[in-house]
Amino acid sequence: MPVPVPRQRAIPAVESGQAQAAGAVGGPLKEEAHRDAAPMSGATLTLLLIEDDPVGSPIVPELLDSAGKPVRVRTARNLTEAERLLTDDVHCILLDLALPAPGGSDTDDELAVLHHVLQLAPRHAVLALTGSGDAERGAEAVRVGAQDYLVRDELDSRLLSRAVRYAVERKRSDTAERRLTESRLRAQENRRLERGLLPTPLLDGSSLRFAARYRPGRSRALLGGDFYDAVRTPDGTVHAMIGDVCGHGPDEAALGVELRIAWRALTLAGLCGDELLGTLQEVLEHERPDEEIFATLCTVDIAPDGRHAGLCLAGHPAPLLVRPGVPARLLPYDNNGPALGMLPGARWSRMQVELGAEWSLMLYTDGLIEGRVGAGGERLGQDGMVEMIRRQLAEGLRGEELLRAAVQEVRRLNEGELADDVAVVLLDRTA
Repeated sequence: MPVPVPRQRAIPAVESGQAQAAGAVGGPLKEEAHRDAAPMSGATLTLLLIEDDPVGSPIVPELLDSAGKPVRVRTARNLTEAERLLTDDVHCILLDLALPAPGGSDTDDELAVLHHVLQLAPRHAVLALTGSGDAERGAEAVRVGAQDYLVRDELDSRLLSRAVRYAVERKRSDTAERRLTESRLRAQENRRLERGLLPTPLLDGSSLRFAARYRPGRSRALLGGDFYDAVRTPDGTVHAMIGDVCGHGPDEAALGVELRIAWRALTLAGLCGDELLGTLQEVLEHERPDEEIFATLCTVDIAPDGRHAGLCLAGHPAPLLVRPGVPARLLPYDNNGPALGMLPGARWSRMQVELGAEWSLMLYTDGLIEGRVGAGGERLGQDGMVEMIRRQLAEGLRGEELLRAAVQEVRRLNEGELADDVAVVLLDRTA
């Protein structure tokens, strides 16, 4: 009986880019999968024959691999011997399906011995050996997990050598595809999790318009150490904040989410200013994995009439205020307090800021201003950012369009991807 040549399986193409989560397929795992799927070179194939009468078997020992080298053959009369001989250098198992069930117990499962071997050797290729009138049983063995089946009376050295090589390569290909599929599923789960952790502003009933732009510094991630949020409390006050946990790995991203959720809960509970920041510092001190971890924070609480606001800065850059007929400018940062986690028992001042009847307020993290300008070591800085935003406003950009253009411009000036996370929030009030 001719042995079917296994069809080459296509390795799934993996999506790449900024929107992939940490845990996506790639790097060492992908290389390992491709290595497992690649044909062996220079290694001697080893076959373990499990048959109750190996001496009387018609299988000839002069098996050759694809390079013409002899295939090593080990023989086991039962599963107990097979388990002892099943070492890491065995590449393929040739199993006689006529062997008695494991333990000598009676069973209606005609493939009990195969099930036992598949459980015993999940990483090995398995060829099922059947009688001439038992093709249906052989086909069922393939469905259960064997790489192929062979009819005893039709075996010869050339046929078996080819079947062993094909079974080994098919097993390698299946293993590689399974690993890639599992990794892709994990990446999808991570992306769903990260999307669920991104904030949904609670601004129902407010006349303010909200826009945000977020870009994590980690490759293939959706979430970084930067965080932001905005909520409206029952008295009509709109509270907004933006923060940055030092670093931009998965631990920092998790801590940023914790701080954002804590800020929302505390704000809705009525805390504000120094009392709110002090409590957030306690949360940070309890949750951070290292005592050197700190976070900067900017909070604003906009009065119900929308004309003035309270501002607190904890080691964070001051927001940018835009008003009609007046050049965009940074809000005062003279009373900028220490970052959260830097000084135990620290205090933070709350400054009153006049906004006016019509304005835009932009909160941002330092990833927007620390990108390089060209090939030199010069940074964009706050002054460069202010000039950039003024120019883009003069071009008529507003809202989401303005934020998108700002992030793109910063990346262009940096001549490549930014190393740090970037978060930008824009609140607008029209007359």
